[in-house]
Amino acid sequence: MRIALLLSVFFSLGSWAQVIDFRSFTKQLCSPEFSGRGYVNNGDSIASVFISKCFKSIGLKPLAGSYFQSFSFPVNTFPKKILVCTETDTLRPGIDFLVAPNSCGIKKTIHLIRLNPSAILSENVDFQTLQDDEALAIDYSGLPKDSLQLVKNKINQLAKRFSLLEITDEKLTWSVSQEVSNYFHLIIAKSAMKTIPFQIHLDIDQRYILKHDAVNVIGYCPSRRKTKNTILLSAHYDHLGCMGEETYFPGANDNASGTAMLVHLAEQFIKHPLKYNLLFVAFAGEEIGLLGSRYMTLNPIVPLADIRFMLNLDIMGSGEDGITVVNSTLFPKEFKLLQSINFRKKLIKEVKPRGPAANSDHYYFTEAGVPAFFIYTMGPNKHYHDVEDRYEALSFDAFDNINSLLLKFLKEIK
Repeated sequence: MRIALLLSVFFSLGSWAQVIDFRSFTKQLCSPEFSGRGYVNNGDSIASVFISKCFKSIGLKPLAGSYFQSFSFPVNTFPKKILVCTETDTLRPGIDFLVAPNSCGIKKTIHLIRLNPSAILSENVDFQTLQDDEALAIDYSGLPKDSLQLVKNKINQLAKRFSLLEITDEKLTWSVSQEVSNYFHLIIAKSAMKTIPFQIHLDIDQRYILKHDAVNVIGYCPSRRKTKNTILLSAHYDHLGCMGEETYFPGANDNASGTAMLVHLAEQFIKHPLKYNLLFVAFAGEEIGLLGSRYMTLNPIVPLADIRFMLNLDIMGSGEDGITVVNSTLFPKEFKLLQSINFRKKLIKEVKPRGPAANSDHYYFTEAGVPAFFIYTMGPNKHYHDVEDRYEALSFDAFDNINSLLLKFLKEIK
């Protein structure tokens, strides 16, 4: 099955040779065949092969004979059955509930010990008598922000010692974990559980992968004249993958759209090289802790001292309100250039400054002394780490103009 899927991916590139439509590219990365580009069904591996074939088709060269840089890490997954039933309803994964990323698996009917938020903050409550078929159930919907954070901190402590359900009116936002707990942990939408039942039936298949193999995908565009000076352009292609057999997280804005911008820029620079060498890197392992970029800084494919600048791209599928530039305060000269180009060309609504943050693949490069920006768009699309981050929700409102801004910036950078 996997071989057949890979072959279909290869053949689909035939019509794209040298002209890769960024919309079609994004849509392909979001399709069910890629399983959310995560750690179930080899989703990230299938995506890496697809991207490498795109790199090759537009003329990017491999380094040291390969487009891949391999590394590995542990990951907790939920590959098969995910069933949560109350006494009256079957809840929908990804919509009505999430399995906490570090949760263990379970197949059992569980009796719920219902607690209000004030009870879990009390030092007098004793949970030591909890049985194997019991779990804490805590409804913190409607809490003001100051109380909410206190309750969440307490829940995080309790989750290390007990199985629990938390009921929330906040948006359901998933992630992935390198660790697995001894206890199960669910996050349930208040809209799906108006009142806490006395018991709940769970059938959650969980598998811990001690060594998941992943690859960064790397393509090279040499400068017009020989030089060691290099610009690194990057975007992470991985996403959250699957939660059960029927629910996957498409990751359209985050970050199929950024990977599409990366490939779109590469295609243009192949035709019109710069005075710098260009490295195009699609990172794996970003969602689980910036692991691909961390690995590359520890095992650089070119000397880090030769990298003049890094542009890391994410969430490129909207942009109605402009872009945010992380690290702008660290590199004011380059930020001023970016703003001045936008002012002259009137391309996007705003180029917004933001200070340093460890929130994407630029971080470890910055820590290693590489000047870098992390750029993401602002706009009405707020789907993030949820099942609704789909291709159909993308406007691509500013994609062409952001592309023009980045092209001009890289041509003018000194």
